[in-house]
Amino acid sequence: MSDLPEGLRPIVLGDDPAQEEARLAFYKAAAAPVADDAAGRILARDVMGLMGQHPPEAIRKRLVQLRMSAGSRARAAASPPPKGLVHHAEPGDVQEVRRIQPYAHYFAVEEYDIRYRRFDGTMSEVVNRGVFISGDAVTVLPYDPVRDRVLVVEQWRAGPWGRGDPQPWLLEPVAGRIDPGEPPEVTGRREAVEEAGLEIGDLHLASAFYPSPGAKAEFVYAYVGIADLGDDAAGVFGLDGEAEDIRGHLLPFERLMEMVTSGEVRSAPLLITAYWLARERGRLRGE
Repeated sequence: MSDLPEGLRPIVLGDDPAQEEARLAFYKAAAAPVADDAAGRILARDVMGLMGQHPPEAIRKRLVQLRMSAGSRARAAASPPPKGLVHHAEPGDVQEVRRIQPYAHYFAVEEYDIRYRRFDGTMSEVVNRGVFISGDAVTVLPYDPVRDRVLVVEQWRAGPWGRGDPQPWLLEPVAGRIDPGEPPEVTGRREAVEEAGLEIGDLHLASAFYPSPGAKAEFVYAYVGIADLGDDAAGVFGLDGEAEDIRGHLLPFERLMEMVTSGEVRSAPLLITAYWLARERGRLRGE
């Protein structure tokens, strides 16, 4: 709207201009904290798509989560497609017939009726799929190349509990969701302070991946972060406002790999990052 010629101003048209003005004001308030224009446009689409499915107050309460999801979708759209063996998607290869959001609270579930391009070139019949929406996440495994040790964190996790696992405490890297307008590297450094009280030096991207693409939209950026891990580096941390109770453990690198082999490490990001560190450890230590 700022690009209008001098002397002109935008107006809102429709059967009920006052209602449309109210909707526009609602969108502007929602989009204001989103730094990226692409994420703002996606947020607008998502918010307006929920109108009629959920009460406005319920949508308002989920604005932080909706901003996270919009940022995730903007990053996905801007990412260069992988080249190689996988099918190269073209416009029209996936046709969305219907989208609803039957559940929304801290996380959300979206349900789609879609057609997609089959490997024989034809379009599939309409299929129904559900996806767990949680925004993107960052993990950081702090590593001290001088002492050749890592810091892992332990906390209670709802996922194993929901599965019926009698051991719902897991060992993991530092982890957290990407806040609206925040680059993944900034998230990693912030979470290292919040969950482990650590200032991270260089960050090395070990991998970026979908942990469970059949059911989750989450995309994880997994880093190894260089840190000074003295004997007093481990402690109990976490934000009271997020009900976090997180205990740190200092481990020699070889002990970490023993735990990977024994099965004590059951978090996919920690497994992936540990294997990356096993490959790159000599380089990081200057050997």
